[in-house]
Amino acid sequence: MARAMLEYSKTVLKKVSFDTRLFIKELQKAVSMLLPEEVDELKLWLQQYITDKPELEQTLIYIKS
Repeated sequence: MARAMLEYSKTVLKKVSFDTRLFIKELQKAVSMLLPEEVDELKLWLQQYITDKPELEQTLIYIKS
């Protein structure tokens, strides 16, 4: 089930990527609900996803290194 939460979080983030504030809010929710290793995977996905969305680059600070 935990894996499903990661996939759900990615889906939600894709859908709200048009609005930076909403994206940040959903990203914070995802980080608070996911396991640490899933957060690491989400960070890798996010780095790849935002390559063509420079307005979302600042959102990386919401994922702890």
